[in-house]
Amino acid sequence: MRSCSRYSSSCSRTDWRSPLALALDAKLKTKALLRAVFFSPAILSPLVVGYTWLYIYQPQSGLLNSLLRAVGLGDWEQPWLGDPKFALYAIVLIVLWQYVGYSMVIFVANLQSIPGDYYEAADIDGAGGWRKFRSITFPLMAPSLTINIVLASIGSLKAFDIIYVTTKGGPFQATETITTLLFSTAFSRNQFGYGTSIGVVMFFLVLIVSVLQIFLLRKREVTA
Repeated sequence: MRSCSRYSSSCSRTDWRSPLALALDAKLKTKALLRAVFFSPAILSPLVVGYTWLYIYQPQSGLLNSLLRAVGLGDWEQPWLGDPKFALYAIVLIVLWQYVGYSMVIFVANLQSIPGDYYEAADIDGAGGWRKFRSITFPLMAPSLTINIVLASIGSLKAFDIIYVTTKGGPFQATETITTLLFSTAFSRNQFGYGTSIGVVMFFLVLIVSVLQIFLLRKREVTA
């Protein structure tokens, strides 16, 4: 009988996992380095991340537009944080860059908890990569999926630091969030009562969204 653990090369070729999670879970000499590289943005201060990407997106001398000019794509240059059409997507890219490694670490921890015997039994039954992913990997990854979805939802609802550093909710409120609205209302316009009301609404909104997601997502969780 052919041995087929989670870490064997024969299984990794047929196991359809997220490429980033697979790289972090694979039996590679650079595994520790890859984990450090992908996770390192998550330990940086949001202020540091915001100011770094503010330079990258700078219209005249920013890294992104400079690279576009260098490769002959100068027509693609944009005021990334100054155009309402692109500002929100630019912010989303920053947040993804910072926290994708954090989410992948959670996925990898869940991947490593899946017994290799399941994949061995699937190989004996002749299951292919997609069948193993659908019947084994994806169902048993449900706990980490629940955690990541809930954390991402809470983080998006209370997003403030990066947005305030880069756009302050502009341009034309294109990147406005509840927290930036709360801050500008209470501390810029001195409407503390209105700001407090926004904070209370945000608290209950986060609570309701979190409870609903946990309740719905927990239903599909299975244990190994």
